[in-house]
Amino acid sequence: MRGLAEIAERLRRSSVQIIDRGGGGSGIVWDSEGRVLTNSHVLRGDEAHAIDANGQHFRARVVRRNRERDLALLETGRDLKPAMLGDSAALRAGQIVIAIGNPLGVHGAVVCGVVHANGPVGFGFPGNWIQADIRLAPGNSGGLLADAEGRVIGVNTMVFRGLGLAIPSNDAAAFVRYREARAA
Repeated sequence: MRGLAEIAERLRRSSVQIIDRGGGGSGIVWDSEGRVLTNSHVLRGDEAHAIDANGQHFRARVVRRNRERDLALLETGRDLKPAMLGDSAALRAGQIVIAIGNPLGVHGAVVCGVVHANGPVGFGFPGNWIQADIRLAPGNSGGLLADAEGRVIGVNTMVFRGLGLAIPSNDAAAFVRYREARAA
C-alpha cells in the first residue's frame, strides 16, 4: 500500500526517540520552533537525549510538565520537521489510525489499528482518551497517533485492558497553548 508507506515516512520525520536516565520513549515534533511533546512519564529529569529521524543526536530541555495529564513539552533549539495536527474531536469509532514510535528501541516503528472510542475511560484516568485497537509496547509512550491522512490526533500513552490509550491532540494543543499564554 504505497499511500500508507508515504504517510508513515512523513510521520517518522516528525517523530523523535527520547532517551532518559533509566527510561525513554518517543516524542512528537510539535512546531517549527523545534518543540517536542511527549508523556511526562517518559522523562525522569529536566533534560533528555533525543534522536531525530536522520539519526542526529541532541539534547532537549523540559520547559513544562503536567504529571496528572502525563504531558511534557521539550525545547530542542533544533530545526525539526513539525507534525501536521488534526482535530481529535472529529475522530470517530471505526477510523483507521497509525502509531509511530520507538517500541523496545526500534526507531520509527509503524503500527496500524482501529479506533474503538474517543472519550473518558473512567477507572482513575482523568480526561478524554482515544481508545484504539493498536499494538503498543514500551517505547511507544509519547509517540504520535495519526489518522489515515497523516494528521496527528493523539499522543500514545499506555495500554489499558488491551487497548492503546492516547491523549487527544486537542487536549495536547491546549496544554501547549496554556504555556504560551502564561509566557505572554
